[in-house]
Amino acid sequence: MATKTTAAPPVPTPEERQSVLRTLKSPRLLKTEVLAGLVVALALIPEAIAFSIIAGVDPRLGLFASFTMAVSIAFLGGRPAMISAATGAIALVIAPLVASHGIDYFIAAVIMAGIFQVLLALLGVAKLMRFIPRQVMVGFVNALGILIFLSQVPELLGVPWLVYPLVALGLLIVFGLPRLTTAVPAPLVAIVVLTLITVLASLAVPTVGDKGQLPESLPALFFPDVPLNLETLQVLFPYALAMAFVGLLESLMTAKLVDDVTDTRSNKTRESWGQGAANIITGFFGGMGGCAMIGQTMINVKASGARTRISTFLAGVFLLILVVVLGDIVALIPMAALVAVMIFVSVATFDWHSIKPATLRMMPKSETTVMLATVVVTVATHNLAIGVGVGVLTAMVLFANRVAHLVTVERRLEEHFGVQIAKYEVNGELFFASSNDLYTQFDYAEDPDRVVIDMHNSHLWDASTSAALDAIGAKYEKYGKTVEIEGLNAASLKMRERLGGKLGGGH
Repeated sequence: MATKTTAAPPVPTPEERQSVLRTLKSPRLLKTEVLAGLVVALALIPEAIAFSIIAGVDPRLGLFASFTMAVSIAFLGGRPAMISAATGAIALVIAPLVASHGIDYFIAAVIMAGIFQVLLALLGVAKLMRFIPRQVMVGFVNALGILIFLSQVPELLGVPWLVYPLVALGLLIVFGLPRLTTAVPAPLVAIVVLTLITVLASLAVPTVGDKGQLPESLPALFFPDVPLNLETLQVLFPYALAMAFVGLLESLMTAKLVDDVTDTRSNKTRESWGQGAANIITGFFGGMGGCAMIGQTMINVKASGARTRISTFLAGVFLLILVVVLGDIVALIPMAALVAVMIFVSVATFDWHSIKPATLRMMPKSETTVMLATVVVTVATHNLAIGVGVGVLTAMVLFANRVAHLVTVERRLEEHFGVQIAKYEVNGELFFASSNDLYTQFDYAEDPDRVVIDMHNSHLWDASTSAALDAIGAKYEKYGKTVEIEGLNAASLKMRERLGGKLGGGH
């Protein structure tokens, strides 16, 4: 008797996994999104409270910001499954304004930062991501892993000894459970198990409730009471602009990281203005503002397997329900459980392949230098934006130095109709770093009266090169010799015609 076989359901592609409609039709995928949102919400609570303390504001501002940012960006953002909420980077930028001018100016700066982010998105700031080299991204990821781990160290110092076995058990669960089953997110299991142990055994260990008072009401509309004049703008402008840049940089870097993890692409321009709109909304609900949270995003995407906007939206909704409705229960969660989860995230985030001896031997030293510079500066300043900026600058300098040495000048003597000519063939890309040495490659005193510079295999990129050619011509002129430049391509010729002899570049 023939047996009837049924074909296995097709495996969804990474792009299909991001579909909200497909996820809503699949109980298995929907369960993953729901549980991921719950885990992220639980992890967000102590961090939002901690960032509020850093900024010098009431914990409610951080918690409300995390709710409004997550829910808003779930609809407006360009990167599905990415978590946005109150962050430490934003808290550090904005804290001095709170201390000097108070909450109303602080909220006004959040709203203004959102407006700046929308304007920057319209100006195409997202396209600048293409100029961030891969090794800066690797350094960014590694620094992030280190910072996430270091942020948990204070939770392990000066605490009762019972915290350590609880953290160890939590680590055992988050690292070991996925080897047995992935039906339920391991971080959620760790949080539930450690909370039950703590409550049932009446263990005296630090809990979420010790971090600060949880709100008892929903966020309400808030309009900052600040005078609308030039003086107010002068106060708000530097803080709002710094917040806008730091927030966009972290968000776009996080979006790129999630793109790599999920093998999908995101709309960076939409993410940029979405972040701005979310901050404007957050400000008008009295929140402290924020941006993409890399650690929480990694919990959502890597640890919990979420892929859609549903998990982001539910993280915000669950957060509000947990702190307003179930605040008394959430306050019982031991910090040891959340420390274990964040240590797991730090290990999962770090790019261990990048520091393997075989990888370091294979990688050019300049690439390793860029990665290390990004890591060291980021960890030293606790500011991902500064670290990435230094990494990009280091990469630019090393690249310019490398390319500058690829320019060659070859000299040969020719005779045309009885007239001796010195012909120089210039090969390579000519810009500020390489053109400075160009001036020294010519034999001004010994060359015959006529000199030809052949530029067929080179390209002029900037004014420095045009000035160098002017200086070469002026030097030969002092010796009573004539110089002819030939072989310029169309772009180089156009630049030469526009700038030649007008820069005062004679030596």
